[in-house]
Amino acid sequence: MIADGSPSSPSKKRPKLSYISLTTHPSTSLGALKIKWGESDPIKRGPVIASVGTTKQFQRNVIGAHSGSYCVYRGLAAAQGKVDRDHTPDLATTVPPVQIGPFPQWGDASKIGCLDPFGHDIVKHYGKYLKEGYDIRPTIAVTRAHIDVPEIVQLVKSGKMPVDGKVVANKAGQLNITKAAIEPVWYLPELARRFGCDEQSLRQNLFEQTNGMYPELMTRPDLKCFMPPIGGLTIYIFGDVKAITDPNKELTVRVHDECNGSDVFGSDICTCRPYLIHAIQVCAETAQRGGAGVCIYFRKEGRALGEVTKYLVYNLRKRQVGGDSAGQYFNCTERVAGVQDVRFQSMMPDALHWLGITQIDNFISMSDMKYNAIVKTGIKIVNRVPIPEELVPADAQVEMQAKVFAGYEGGDVYKKKTKEELDQVMGRPKPKDQ
Repeated sequence: MIADGSPSSPSKKRPKLSYISLTTHPSTSLGALKIKWGESDPIKRGPVIASVGTTKQFQRNVIGAHSGSYCVYRGLAAAQGKVDRDHTPDLATTVPPVQIGPFPQWGDASKIGCLDPFGHDIVKHYGKYLKEGYDIRPTIAVTRAHIDVPEIVQLVKSGKMPVDGKVVANKAGQLNITKAAIEPVWYLPELARRFGCDEQSLRQNLFEQTNGMYPELMTRPDLKCFMPPIGGLTIYIFGDVKAITDPNKELTVRVHDECNGSDVFGSDICTCRPYLIHAIQVCAETAQRGGAGVCIYFRKEGRALGEVTKYLVYNLRKRQVGGDSAGQYFNCTERVAGVQDVRFQSMMPDALHWLGITQIDNFISMSDMKYNAIVKTGIKIVNRVPIPEELVPADAQVEMQAKVFAGYEGGDVYKKKTKEELDQVMGRPKPKDQ
């Protein structure tokens, strides 16, 4: 690690700035490889290339850069001369330890338009181009790991979850998993279709709402793929990866949207961590029965409105006249953000289709939005599993009852209240010093 302000190595010295191109036009990269989204053959489809190096920029065939929002940090490193601007990664031994796909969905743009289905094994799919000097980089990384989850460790140590050496790796309560990290790659024509708008309108609004960060959205109509500066997602697989697509094997799935306050630090104002832990438990138990479990973790903090907005909403909820009420739960978000939710679940099922999923036996979610988005793409859901009532923190009853009233599926556990009853569900009073 090089400390800030330390001398740069000669090969990484900052180049002198001369001509700066603020945007490009279709004539800029006439020799770039074309992307034909929806082709099932990776060569015919073409690789995703987001080169930023000074000698390879004309290879680029997408808008944006790798690593989502973290690409900004690479810019900081380049500004300090700490990274070779033309560095090419050594990918020879980074290939996935398990095979995923190919599946028919990979060649269907209506099923996958938000990630690159071939992005996990470019050495296999695009080795030919790598040898020719193309700077192709993975947008998906697959690996294996052990995870330690305190609640699962307690189940193992109490004897409620047996050690089998496969799913539960040892007496310490560690779980064996396969996981995949995925960067978003948006095929703009497909997103426009899903959102019910034309591609030009989509491009213009993305350009305007990012304060003009990506002028190529307007000047490069020939570039149909966009790598946005947002967080991606991580897939956690419990059990044999092959069992996911075996019609004779049970499959449990949870799609979870990030909540740092609860997932990591245990905030009791929502059900996020308890529901996630319950899903991990059911996924592991399903895998121990010979099936598979899948937890997909999306970086969509605060319903994709961000953590700052979320905390502002918390303050409003506690300080509003009458206190924190289930009847005003969604209104508080809209008063601060101007909208209740921007997670756009129509983009979510792509990760399920990348895994080849066609049926989910146990869907660990009460969300009507997630359920509707999934089944609309042709995936069958057999059972919807609500969070056990005893796992809901007292202060989270506001969230739970508001969501059930708005359409969440509570099954036999949570019954929809009347509007009058909903207004009586109150959260913890705010402290006097707030």
